[in-house]
Amino acid sequence: MLENLIVPVLVGVAALATGGAAGFWARHIILLRKVRAAQEEAERTLAEAKTKQKEILLEAKEETIKLRATMESELKERRVELQRLERRVIQREENLERRGESLERRERTLTNKEKESENLRHQAEEMKNKQFKELQRVSNLSEEEAKKLLLASLGDEIKEEAARRLREMEAQLKEESDRLARDILSTALQRCAAEVVAETSVSVVPLPSDDMKGRIIGREGRNIRALENATGVDLIIDDTPDAVTLSAFDPVRREVARVALTKLVSDGRIHPARIEEMVQKAKNEVEQSIRIDGEQATQAAKVQGIHPELIKLLGRLKYRYSYGQNVLQHSVEVAQLAGMIAAELGADVAVAKKAGLLHDIGKAVDHEVEGPHALIGAELAKRYGKSPEVIQAIGGHHGENGTMSIEALIVGAADAVSSARPGARRESVEHYVKRLQALEEVANSFGGVEKSFAIQAGREIRILVKPEEVDDLGALRLARDIVKKIEETLEYPGQIKVIVVRETRAVEYAK
Repeated sequence: MLENLIVPVLVGVAALATGGAAGFWARHIILLRKVRAAQEEAERTLAEAKTKQKEILLEAKEETIKLRATMESELKERRVELQRLERRVIQREENLERRGESLERRERTLTNKEKESENLRHQAEEMKNKQFKELQRVSNLSEEEAKKLLLASLGDEIKEEAARRLREMEAQLKEESDRLARDILSTALQRCAAEVVAETSVSVVPLPSDDMKGRIIGREGRNIRALENATGVDLIIDDTPDAVTLSAFDPVRREVARVALTKLVSDGRIHPARIEEMVQKAKNEVEQSIRIDGEQATQAAKVQGIHPELIKLLGRLKYRYSYGQNVLQHSVEVAQLAGMIAAELGADVAVAKKAGLLHDIGKAVDHEVEGPHALIGAELAKRYGKSPEVIQAIGGHHGENGTMSIEALIVGAADAVSSARPGARRESVEHYVKRLQALEEVANSFGGVEKSFAIQAGREIRILVKPEEVDDLGALRLARDIVKKIEETLEYPGQIKVIVVRETRAVEYAK
């Protein structure tokens, strides 16, 4: 019985031992697998970390390269800017050195002239005393009689010497002033790169066909009358194929009529009500265009603080031409030149640029207001709050207000340069010939003139005088008198050079 119990117990114990061992090994295997999985996960995480580390390093290198390139580019731009500023400083120093040398030369010249004058005075005094004593010794003349005789003998010589000295001094001063003026103007012109204006005001509207002319005229002419009444422009419909000519003294009105008629022709519906609608739209467009053109002109000239009404008047100058030169572009160019010249001369650059931009503003309303455009422009500038210096420069750039400030002289010079440069203006052949004839008539109106010739497109006149009637001193006076009369009686762009030629010929015949 006991033996029967021991066997099952032993079997049970063996089974339990076997099961415990199997469970132990099973848990051990599971733990090994987990450890192996953890190791694989750790290795994978480490590999990913290394990959990310490489990516981060690459990105950092790329960012470093980009930053280095950006810094090198900025450094290069800074170097270029510094070089440009250095060149400007060097150029300014050279200009100052040239001016200093010029002033030193002028000072030395004046000092020499003073010394020469002092020496001449001493020589004349010594000569006077010698002749006075000699006259008293040779003849028993009174002091008053001796003085009269001495003055009579020296009068002609002193006049001739004075005239010679005057000519030499004038020639030297003129040469020096011309050189300085050329330096200043050439510097300003080199810095101002302005284009030559070659456009004209539009006064012809193209038509798709001649049948459109009848629609523009309308029944019994009602359409053309409505268009003329609404715009204040005369429509000329003649035999010109596929075109209508617009005629008006006011260029802004002509532009409104052109825009309105172009819209009507494109639309095709032409009747009085439609005409009024299109004209109103055209006026709004032209006014907007005028304002934009005025603002662009102030930006191009780099002038700030212009009243909005003056900007509108400035924009109106786009439709105004003088000898084929657009007045708005001319005003911008004058502002730029005036600013550069003022900077060279040490004048007020802001005043010169504002006055240069607004110097022809009076031409925008001279159809409505009587008077010279310079004085009209000065009144407009005063009305809209410009400074007294700007007002004086605008009104005085043609010398019409009686006062000439340095800025007014600068604006006048810039105006002349802009108007007289090659290709800037053109004039009709008839007007050109009349101007040359008037120039020669002024010269021929003086006594002693034998012939006169206007050359260099009217910018120079050469006058031949009769040598037996006009001496050297008289030729100098004659040139001045002709210049004065030309300035008083003629209108001309730029300046006119007057040359008086006196020639003496000795003729003999060998027999």
